[in-house]
Amino acid sequence: MQHRLFNLIALLLFTGLSTRGSAQDINFGFATQTEVANGKLEGNYSTRTGVQSYLGIPFAAPPVGELRWQPPQPAEDWEGVRMAKEFGPRPVQRYVYSDMVFRSPSVSEDCLYLNVWTPAKSEQTGLPVLVYFYGGGFSAGSGDEGRYDGERLAQEGVVVVTPNYRLNVFGFLSHPELTAASDYNGSGNYGLMDQAAAIQWVKDNIAAFGGDPDKITIAGESAGSMSVSAQMVSPLARDLLAGAVGESGSVVNPQRPVTALSDGEAWGEKFFEAAGFASLAEARAASTREVYEAFNDNQLGGPPVVIDGRFLTEDPMITFENRAQAQVPLLVGWTSTERPWGRFPETADAFRKMVGEQFPDNSQEVLQYYDADTPTRSAIELASDTWIVLSTWKWADLQRRFSDQPVYRYRFDEIRPPLKGAENPMQMPGASHATDIEYFLGNLDVSDQYQWEEKDRKAAKTMVTYLANFVKTGDPNGQDLPEWPALGEGETPEVMILDADSKAEPFKAEPRYRYLTKMYTESRR
Repeated sequence: MQHRLFNLIALLLFTGLSTRGSAQDINFGFATQTEVANGKLEGNYSTRTGVQSYLGIPFAAPPVGELRWQPPQPAEDWEGVRMAKEFGPRPVQRYVYSDMVFRSPSVSEDCLYLNVWTPAKSEQTGLPVLVYFYGGGFSAGSGDEGRYDGERLAQEGVVVVTPNYRLNVFGFLSHPELTAASDYNGSGNYGLMDQAAAIQWVKDNIAAFGGDPDKITIAGESAGSMSVSAQMVSPLARDLLAGAVGESGSVVNPQRPVTALSDGEAWGEKFFEAAGFASLAEARAASTREVYEAFNDNQLGGPPVVIDGRFLTEDPMITFENRAQAQVPLLVGWTSTERPWGRFPETADAFRKMVGEQFPDNSQEVLQYYDADTPTRSAIELASDTWIVLSTWKWADLQRRFSDQPVYRYRFDEIRPPLKGAENPMQMPGASHATDIEYFLGNLDVSDQYQWEEKDRKAAKTMVTYLANFVKTGDPNGQDLPEWPALGEGETPEVMILDADSKAEPFKAEPRYRYLTKMYTESRR
């Protein structure tokens, strides 16, 4: 009996909590070390999965004090061995989205940390790398969210990195004083510069984790997807990439082009006035709480992404049309029902009235593409298209037309199940925004608040394999997978439908996106 008790105590002492952050997921592991440019790191080696995790690694200096609203600066060296077993603080943000489950200890302006999961064996090199940017409308999110956990994808032979980046007013403020003080006569987009700095850090350091610095694919969902498209055109990052993955969103938007710097500066002036800041020096001297409360209490909306002259030097659509974007394979798509929420018309007449009010000069043409006889479904499709699908479609179209690299386009159709214990759960009309994340990254068990079924696991197994294949080769296809054709030309080129029974089929909605592009382009002339 005493012998058994001794063994049990030893086992408990040797056991650590999983990096997934669940007290029920006990992870057998031991310490492991590596060395990056700034010093030595100690992470955890999981004997359950063979994956090593290094969490909370600083990739830039804390953007505080005089570095608030500045491009990211290099991280400082440290002496000795730095523990990398806990997530760093997440960016300052208001609690906005109920599906964001964080594992970091707190929020802080000192937030520029990243996490690495690697399957590399001793002395192994040359593994492909995926850098994943979180979504959240540039107002919320963090690389420590459970649904972005990199352990599952790492088991497919990929090094996974999830960086933080600054958000909301802390990450995207433009202002005339900031512009005048910069050495490039611009301001704003600091969160996007953080991402570019993270990519550069990966380029410089990922070999220490067994990764190939010449095989970096970037990915993201929603604002993270917009970020990927932006990094593809930015001179700070486009030459560092080997591939790109976008899930719902881009900055190449015929409806809402990227904002001019002057408009972003005007937003910044309104913010300073509302906050009572008389100067940039006064704003930088303010506490985190003062800036946070001024931003949230005055309800000015979020500061826009702008053509700042450093991260973005021109409208991204022009960069694509000049073939100056990253010439890399692209995997991109959206969910079947991006925007199922809101009040939608229930009759044909009500739908026609809505379209007439929304598109007074083009209502008859719009109605040719959205059937009034199915008013609710058509209204949801129109809302989804004008919110996020059109820009994602346009991104794929531009890369197909102005690149020699393949584009793999998808629509995600698997409807995520309801929360466990939910009474009378809402019946979704399709797969809504952000529901593809757990499937692509293989994290159904991490997001264990949902009533996952066998069909969900089947879809996830297919999708995580597609993603791993793409990161490795620039092509999602592989043995025992449904064939995913590259995007072609024609009236209805094929799109890959991702669900429990994934298959490619002609995309019959293609003509409406060509029409919407034409309509919005002509309206701006």
